[in-house]
Amino acid sequence: MARAFAEIAFTPSVLAAQAVNGSRSAYARLLQPETGRGDRLGEIEAAFISLRDGFYQASVSETGWPYVQFRGGPCGFLKVLDATRIAYADYRGNRQYLSAGNIASDGRVALILMDYPNRRRLKIWGRASLVEAAQDPGLLTRLMPREYPARPERAVVIDVEAFDWNCPAHIPERFTLEELETVIAPVREEMETLRAENDRLKREVARLSSDVEGCG
Repeated sequence: MARAFAEIAFTPSVLAAQAVNGSRSAYARLLQPETGRGDRLGEIEAAFISLRDGFYQASVSETGWPYVQFRGGPCGFLKVLDATRIAYADYRGNRQYLSAGNIASDGRVALILMDYPNRRRLKIWGRASLVEAAQDPGLLTRLMPREYPARPERAVVIDVEAFDWNCPAHIPERFTLEELETVIAPVREEMETLRAENDRLKREVARLSSDVEGCG
């Protein structure tokens, strides 16, 4: 955790809740000037983001209601433009435009990126802006995954305000089919090796039995 995260997340009501529940002193150091800000993505964060095939995005409406949406695509469709900006192509969906409308009104968003197999979680706070296809076609081309069958309508560019790595407690281990394949591939190879060895032994036993019968 770092100071940028604390400045955004630790509102007066959050600080009050921490005080009541006895955790205020443990987090007080995050608001000290010497604490690192944690608002610039490093190599670890960039590598983690590049491997994700989806994330949860929260935006806020004009009436104050939060809206959380899952955004999915090929691994790496959420791209790190630089240490302070990430972006993705906004594909055409059910045309409700809830996230787009919310962002147009209030650009504040929060993202949660999950790595279920390794029980890791990255939270990102930022200010999003919409870049329509006609405004910057080159950006949309850069963000659009190659040969992905989706129709992009705009780009969503997020200026990172803060990020935080969460502890793994209570994160379930889950695997996509592709992730599961990497786990079971060595087992499958071992089974094939054992099957081949078993077939070889069967042939050897059959040969020996034939030799014994021939001697009789």
